[in-house]
Amino acid sequence: MSLPRIRKQRKIIDRRQLTASIAEIVEDKGAQAGRQDIVDLLRGALDDGRVVLAKRLSKRPGAGHEHAHGQAFLIDQLIRIVHDHVVDDVYPVGNRSSGERIALLAVGGYGRGEMAPFSDVDLAFITPDRPTSWCEQVIEAILYYLWDLNLQVGHSTRSLAEALRMAKSDLTIRTALLESRFLWGDQDIYDMARQQFWNDVAAGSEAVFVQEKLEERNARHKRMGDSRYVVEPNVKDGKGGLRDLQTLYWMGKYVHRVKSAAELVEKGLFTDKEYRSFRRAESFLLAVRAHLHTIANRGEDRLTFDLQREVAARMNYADRPGKSAVERFMQFYFLQAKHVGHLTGVFLAHLEEQTSQTSRVASFFSNMWPGKTRKVDGYLVEGNVIAAPSDDWFQQDPVRLIEIFAVAEREGLEVHPGTIRIARRDSALITAQTRKDARANALFMEVLAGRKDPESVLRWMNEAGVFGRFVPDFGKVNAQMQFDMYHHYTVDEHTIRAIGLLSEIERGTLVEAHPLASEILPNLANRRVLFVATLLHDIAKGRGGDHSVLGAAVAKKLCPRLGLDEKETELVAWLVRVHLLMSATAFKRDLSDYKTISDFVGHVQSLERLRLLTVLTIVDIRAVGPGVWNSWKRQLLADLYEAGQELLRLGHKTHGRAERVAAKKERVAQILGEKSGLVDELAEGFGDTYWIAEPEDVIAINLPHYAAARDMGHSLSIHAEYYQALGATLVTVIADDHPGLFFRIAGAIHLAGGNIIDARIHTNRDGKAVDNFLVQDPLGQPFSEAAQLARLEKSIEDALANRIDIVPRLEKRPLKQMRAENFRIAADVVFDNKASNYFTVIEVNATDRPALLNRLTRAMFEQSLLINSAHITQYGERAVDTFYVTDLLGTKVTSPERMKKVERALLDAITAGEREMAEAAE
Repeated sequence: MSLPRIRKQRKIIDRRQLTASIAEIVEDKGAQAGRQDIVDLLRGALDDGRVVLAKRLSKRPGAGHEHAHGQAFLIDQLIRIVHDHVVDDVYPVGNRSSGERIALLAVGGYGRGEMAPFSDVDLAFITPDRPTSWCEQVIEAILYYLWDLNLQVGHSTRSLAEALRMAKSDLTIRTALLESRFLWGDQDIYDMARQQFWNDVAAGSEAVFVQEKLEERNARHKRMGDSRYVVEPNVKDGKGGLRDLQTLYWMGKYVHRVKSAAELVEKGLFTDKEYRSFRRAESFLLAVRAHLHTIANRGEDRLTFDLQREVAARMNYADRPGKSAVERFMQFYFLQAKHVGHLTGVFLAHLEEQTSQTSRVASFFSNMWPGKTRKVDGYLVEGNVIAAPSDDWFQQDPVRLIEIFAVAEREGLEVHPGTIRIARRDSALITAQTRKDARANALFMEVLAGRKDPESVLRWMNEAGVFGRFVPDFGKVNAQMQFDMYHHYTVDEHTIRAIGLLSEIERGTLVEAHPLASEILPNLANRRVLFVATLLHDIAKGRGGDHSVLGAAVAKKLCPRLGLDEKETELVAWLVRVHLLMSATAFKRDLSDYKTISDFVGHVQSLERLRLLTVLTIVDIRAVGPGVWNSWKRQLLADLYEAGQELLRLGHKTHGRAERVAAKKERVAQILGEKSGLVDELAEGFGDTYWIAEPEDVIAINLPHYAAARDMGHSLSIHAEYYQALGATLVTVIADDHPGLFFRIAGAIHLAGGNIIDARIHTNRDGKAVDNFLVQDPLGQPFSEAAQLARLEKSIEDALANRIDIVPRLEKRPLKQMRAENFRIAADVVFDNKASNYFTVIEVNATDRPALLNRLTRAMFEQSLLINSAHITQYGERAVDTFYVTDLLGTKVTSPERMKKVERALLDAITAGEREMAEAAE
């Protein structure tokens, strides 16, 4: 194996000229005295070569293969120069013995000739027998030169026999020898190594190699997130990345002994079209990796948010209506990753077909077809795998492109990769006529609302290109990412995962994680409406405008085609239009405020709609990505559901304020047990708003602490404890009420490493503040250890006693999420005097950053506003903080002039914080 021809090689590096220059240095100063001059000369050549290659990449930003081969060529020439200098000038031997021979092999990515600017240089030094002292000296000298050039060198030194012996037992060494490339030195040793590798190591071990490589790939995928649609993918090792393509080549090469990927076409593992897709995906991924290394100025393979914009710009992507340049670039990236997944399935299917006729790797694939062949609806089924009976099966009737997936879902079968390949080839047969076919639409609905495993089957449909052809609106969001830190997956992957969650909940496998949804789903009157709404809830993303409104319009057109009646269509369209309503209400509004519930119910209007919206909201949030769903969100949604259900069922007969307070007091007394007398003793001191706003278990914590502080004459009482039910820490502060208490507590909690996710502020009739805060760490986990709780309490105590200066301390803290500096959310302040009967609701949207809550609450204090409750929500880099406030007289803020003044103060607080973020980033 050798590198392809590199154009204008001497522009990159001129080995002849460099060799002559080194000879002059040696003649003038000697090999040892002139060593530093030689290093400087080579380092300059390396830098100059990288500059030339970088310029070529900038002119042809997608030329991944050309750039990768150019990088390998540059390193090749430098190593050959170094080798010859060391052998001829540093350790010259007049008449070398048979043992004083070395073969230099390029291995790894370097062996394939696929190098990014800062890739490791992987070398193998092979000697005929145990290395002689001369061999050891030469190898050491070569390595020191390469290290002085600041190259990251991976190396091994082995005798020929040792290398082959180790290759038999070590997959990594076997792979290294498989793709090794003769670099320099003794060609005969390399030839012997290759011959013995194929005769003694590879022969008869094909099945084991393929199996080990697939196991290695699966383990790597698991480490990297097990999805090719994560929004910060690893270009090299992630699912759908370069390593997956390399794994295919390794398996094909090991089984068929080909010298290049192009020969896999001759061996029948790829068609010409599939090989072109292989090369296109590989070239694109190599180019992306080259840009990553160039921008980061180091070996960087993860396509992180901070690098995505610049890579997109370097690769000449531009903004389009409804979709930014970076989103267009990432969509193309994920389409290539999808192609890699398809190629993997095709490759393995062909390898299976070929090897099932021979004995070399048949044993590996025998478990694919363990039983006898049977027929189901005309399809071949062996074991748990379904396949098309002929190559022209779908051409005879394009509706079969939907039918096979419906049968697979109904029977709980896997679709054979070879059939997926045929479906992908024939997917263009799905025309407008097919899409209007009633049978095709009924079959699609069988898949979408299937009872077995609709998630896997829909994913296969998507991989085959059938899904996007049959539902063109879904094809538009295929591989589409959203450039933010909240969404972990592309839109299509998020949607398919949400449908999978629906199915799992319905099958009863997630009762513990989702008790409310598990209770609701089996009793729905409109089950298939829910599955269609889940499919369509994000269908209009990337079009510009409100995707909920645009998606509802899509629903009205598509649902009749899918066989839904007028009532069902209207219900789907409504769910799509309001699919964010419940989460926005639960997370950004005060659920103890009757107006919040009545407004929400005014939108929902029926119990069935409430049930449908609740389940859709749950799976939508859960499918966003790991760590987004937590017990706090689960409880808030459950509280809103219960409150909405009560109002819908009882209407005007709902319990009045007095009845609700009395009922809660009774429940609190039950929880307190022996201390139940505290309810009557302290009831008059706390107004009805306290009893309505706080959960019973929180009140049962507050009252004993309040009584103890009162009895001991403490002007300040701070208590922190793990609140298991909500997956958070409850921090209660009982103190003499005074202006600015909230912002000081908020700053202190942040200094202790906490984030406030909810806050309720109360002042009783004795002038005591009883403030409850729900706190989590930056990763969304509660503080539960004694030392953590003590740190929270001590920080608040010090802040309220003025023992620490909060603002300077906060400014010195590092960003909670350093990646947030790559995003800028347009700051926005919204006033709502209709959301509550008693309070003005102020909603603030801004880029999340340290001490944001402290700055906002301080600004409100300076504007003479009283905060009754605060509700803090993060959507990745976006913070949405909602405050229920009044003026000092306890009335709403209604004056336009006053609202403008408050808005200006809040925007100034945000701007000051963003300046700090920018300075911290620098």
